[in-house]
Amino acid sequence: MKQLDELFKHAEHTVVVHYSCENFYDRGENPRSPRTTYIAVRNLDSGQTKSFSIHLIAEQRGLLDSIEQHYDDLEREMLLTFFDAVKERQHCLWMHWNMRDANYGFEALENRLKALGSVPNTSVPESKRYDLSRILIGIYGVKYTRHPRIESLMGQNHISARDFLIGQQEADAFEQKQFVRLHQSTLRKVDVLANFAGRAYAGDLITSSGWRELHGRPILAFFELFREHWLVKILGGGIVLVGLAYKAWHWFH
Repeated sequence: MKQLDELFKHAEHTVVVHYSCENFYDRGENPRSPRTTYIAVRNLDSGQTKSFSIHLIAEQRGLLDSIEQHYDDLEREMLLTFFDAVKERQHCLWMHWNMRDANYGFEALENRLKALGSVPNTSVPESKRYDLSRILIGIYGVKYTRHPRIESLMGQNHISARDFLIGQQEADAFEQKQFVRLHQSTLRKVDVLANFAGRAYAGDLITSSGWRELHGRPILAFFELFREHWLVKILGGGIVLVGLAYKAWHWFH
């Protein structure tokens, strides 16, 4: 719970981030990294959400009718704008879901911008990245819900799947230029992640974890700490000495 406490202690300075991209599996012979299509950043306290997307920039520049011909330029501008927002939020904590590596994560966004010919003007420090997926495993144990975890946890907690698309569906929506669906799905996901975090922090998140998963490790840790305490060691040594003395008395009598 320590990390959740840190996120909610100053929730107004905590942001939830999620992004959509092209499918990074089944790319065949295509060596290009997956295109980033949509990024959403939500304030944990207020719920205010800022969006960054290829299609929104295309609309602002009057390029919707020829959007496919300008994907690289539009994606570059989107990512530059996103990193400007990151720079403005250097004081913030960033809660995410599995954004951990160069395949899908903060590094992937940085590398994608570099591949498009620009360099990020900042980055999110690792000390301010909070992976909610790992936080929940730390609290509830690895079997707290089935895979895929987000969808399963939504079902267990009766959270509506309205507008929610899985990763492949998001990639397909971009290919089919269904930008509104993609927009709504990414917004929905930051909302769902904030919902998970809020319920876990309040102790109301419904999971598949039993009593042992929830309480076993803390109790074992307590007994280990108790066993190592200096007073327990002294008392334990005293009991051993008393036992030896008792045996010796019976031996000589």
